[in-house]
Amino acid sequence: MRNFIPFIDKILRFFFGSKQERDLKRLSPIAELIGLLERTVHNRPQEWFEKRTAELRELIEEGEGPGDRRQYYEKILRDAQEKLTGVNVEESARKFADLLRENRAELTEKYDGDAFLGAIESPLAEKNVKKLEQAYAERLRGWQAEDVDELLEQFNQLWDHFVSEAPEEQEAKNLWFVLPEAFAMVREVAHRRLGLRHYPVQLIGAVVLHRGRIAEMKTGEGKTLVATMPLYLNALTGKGAHLVTVNDYLAQRDSRWMGEIYERLGVSVGLIQNGMKPEERAPEYQCDITYGTNNEFGFDYLRDNMAVRPEDMVQRGHNYAIIDEIDSVLIDEARTPLIISGRAGKPASLYKKVDKIVAQLKNERDYEVDEEKNSVSLLDPGSDRVEEAFDIENLYSTANMELVHHVHQAIRARELFARDAEYVVKDNQVIIVDQFTGRLQPGRRFSDGLHQAIEAKEGVKIKRENKTLSTITIQNFFRMYDKLAGMTGTADTEAEEFQEIYNLDVVVVPTNKPDIRVDKEDAIYRTKQEKYNAVIDEIERLHENGKPVLVGTIDIDTSELLGHKLSRRGVEHEILNAKNHEREAAIVAQAGQPGAVTIATNMAGRGTDIVLGDGVIEEECPEQPENPDEAPFCPHEPICGLHVVGTERHESRRIDNQLRGRTARQGDPGASRFFVSLEDDLMRLFGSDRISGMLQKLGLEQGQRIEHGLISRSIKKAQSKVESRNFEIRKRLLEFDDVLDRQRKIIFRERNLALHEEDLSDEVERFIKIQVEDWIDYHAEDRRPAEDWPLSELLDDIENLIAWSPPEEEVEEWQQLRAEELEPLLFEKLLDYRSRRHEKLGEEMARRMEKQLLLKVIDTHWKEHIDAMDSLKQGIQLESMAQKDPLVEYKRQGFRMFDELQVRIREDFLRFIYQIEAAEEKTAVRAPDVAEYKHDSIGGLSDLVSDSTAAEQQKAVRSGSAGGEKSSAGTKTFVKDKDVGRNDPCPCGSGAKYKHCCGR
Repeated sequence: MRNFIPFIDKILRFFFGSKQERDLKRLSPIAELIGLLERTVHNRPQEWFEKRTAELRELIEEGEGPGDRRQYYEKILRDAQEKLTGVNVEESARKFADLLRENRAELTEKYDGDAFLGAIESPLAEKNVKKLEQAYAERLRGWQAEDVDELLEQFNQLWDHFVSEAPEEQEAKNLWFVLPEAFAMVREVAHRRLGLRHYPVQLIGAVVLHRGRIAEMKTGEGKTLVATMPLYLNALTGKGAHLVTVNDYLAQRDSRWMGEIYERLGVSVGLIQNGMKPEERAPEYQCDITYGTNNEFGFDYLRDNMAVRPEDMVQRGHNYAIIDEIDSVLIDEARTPLIISGRAGKPASLYKKVDKIVAQLKNERDYEVDEEKNSVSLLDPGSDRVEEAFDIENLYSTANMELVHHVHQAIRARELFARDAEYVVKDNQVIIVDQFTGRLQPGRRFSDGLHQAIEAKEGVKIKRENKTLSTITIQNFFRMYDKLAGMTGTADTEAEEFQEIYNLDVVVVPTNKPDIRVDKEDAIYRTKQEKYNAVIDEIERLHENGKPVLVGTIDIDTSELLGHKLSRRGVEHEILNAKNHEREAAIVAQAGQPGAVTIATNMAGRGTDIVLGDGVIEEECPEQPENPDEAPFCPHEPICGLHVVGTERHESRRIDNQLRGRTARQGDPGASRFFVSLEDDLMRLFGSDRISGMLQKLGLEQGQRIEHGLISRSIKKAQSKVESRNFEIRKRLLEFDDVLDRQRKIIFRERNLALHEEDLSDEVERFIKIQVEDWIDYHAEDRRPAEDWPLSELLDDIENLIAWSPPEEEVEEWQQLRAEELEPLLFEKLLDYRSRRHEKLGEEMARRMEKQLLLKVIDTHWKEHIDAMDSLKQGIQLESMAQKDPLVEYKRQGFRMFDELQVRIREDFLRFIYQIEAAEEKTAVRAPDVAEYKHDSIGGLSDLVSDSTAAEQQKAVRSGSAGGEKSSAGTKTFVKDKDVGRNDPCPCGSGAKYKHCCGR
């Protein structure tokens, strides 16, 4: 089917134009309509905007049809056009310029000495104010020249198209029909307050975001400003709107910067930052608009579902979210789940001993490494050496499976995880480096003992492993939102994944000015050393010509190697990587100055544009081509503007495009070129053998390079191959997590009921009813009379569970009843017994006790269930050896385990509420001790098969959750498999009937 999609797209493009052309045809008239209505708000006093916001809230709540809105818009358009007739353009423009200066003075005082001042003040600088004054005057003159009747005719045509694009759902319609006015209000306030006026293409981007899609807008196109429109509109519903960023810096900067707009519109803005206390977070979530990182939003959701009091919860639902750099969040970080964990694990001495032994092993003699699959395996000589070191006979016996796992992790730590690439050592800690952004990620740790293995390798303090208390994947967290949107400069290459996983359509928004960047063919070399020498020569040449250069590397080692080489040649430069990210804003701010050389480890998600300094663009450069489709031409060599030099192709085309996108913003000139060698990881692991063969035939001499479109296309094919593989990994991970996610939703729903309901009587009665039914089903097979089945066993189970037994005379009566008669009688008896205990304890005390106990029981068993499901997931891959689909088996066994979990929760809860003493009742139930919140790495699909798993461990997982086990209090756990009859063979493979085995 995937191969058929391009064919369909070609047919549609032939008859109806490309997807981008079709999208623009539908969206452009909406942008024109917003621009038309802007004249109705441009001269309103400040207090009007806040008042109008309150009115729009009421309109959205009550709803208004398209006919009523048409009449309203026609009236305010006619009134606004009539008022424009007598306006003095020059005087109005001067007043507008004075307003900008006043705002600049106010903002300067408000943010004096603040790191965010530069971002706010720049458009309001005096040289820009004059330009804004002239543009304002020209716009007023253009408005004055228009005939009111022609204007209304144009409006009606645009309105008809706008109505045809309205959604079907009523609440969404209510928002849609106020969109033009709401967006026009935001545009006007942004212009007045910050000197920023949304471009027409930005209006298109805003509509895309409101409709729950992804807007691909290239770097420098103003995505931060675009988000203000849909955030404001969706916040008017009163349900909250979230802006998700990739780091705390951007969340803080954007909330304060764009907060100047929201404040003037009368909507509140909140900010969530790492390290905030729960009591500080709750008010921020109550704001109309809340900014924060994806990690903070996700962790708050998990924490809310671990709260023991309603007032401890901070979030108020998941209505609407815009994700900035959505490809980074939903694709790059989607391979790692969010995990809240507590301390557990092995002593540090074990990791040190294992690392010492592994250090003596040799690759290809004692073990093998598969870099492509990111996995390792011990060979026989290596196994012998480990057995000798630990004085054991069989390394692969069941008792030693955990040791095998730690040995494999120690090998991975040494062979696959390099210092200053995947991690850095700072302040005696191993800190992960995000491979896509190059940022340090303190607080995050590799999972499954890998982080401890790296700590042992580096000789730093080893922290204990963690026990998972609660977890959710990035994918499943964001799929909870009623409406989700995103923006980035690079999404189209991953459009298929966004559509398949998140049901998000990607819309490519055109640039405000033609893109005249020159992307040169890749320069191919045989060795890395030759490539680096060529890179240094290129940088030096551009530097001598006064051109700013941005050098992109994919790891810290390369950035520092190039820095050392440049220093030897006397070229001044700045290095931006995970080791000095604190100076990021200052380094990026100077990167566009003449002759500046900046070496950056990954430029994704930086959130700061590189502004060209004076003199970077030659005065005699030709104007932009009149026809945007014409190839740009520049007579200068080197080309004007910022030059991007890529030192290696990343495995993802998106990351390369993000680096290229740092140049040629807003119509500026610029150029980019990537330097590649056959020794690069991408070429070595995934590159076509044809490339190597071709270069050998050409007989390249040392230091000679080749530039050829065929080779560049082959590199892109290699990248596409890696992207497809990674997509399948993420998709497979999500399919596995979907099983746990469905279970998580049921448990969290049950938990929220216990947390918020004052009286759990209905829930307790439901538990009792189910328990009685299970007893009768188990003991009264085929519903025979009680005299024909062992009533004594039923009485024993009742007494074990609730410490109660009926009087002897009642037992004699029960002996004469049929099962269907005994069931309601027993149910009433247990309800009556519970009522008497309530009278003894006091109604209020009993209800509070039940709430606390149900929360505690759910939390305890859910944590155990997460561990059991994780063990199952690690071992389930072995099912493929039996020609079974591991996912199908995981679903089947996971369903059975969840059934058993619900039984354990029910039985333990009933046992506690019936048996607990009044004195114990007065002891408050404490919240679980949470030691650490982390976004843990699971290393891709290969880690689904943990090195520590084996058939014995998988068997232990199955038997450990079997229905025949006795609980700690001695009562049996009864689970009736939905697909297995009591007289059928037991699915565990014992050969016995289900009723005599796991069904006992």
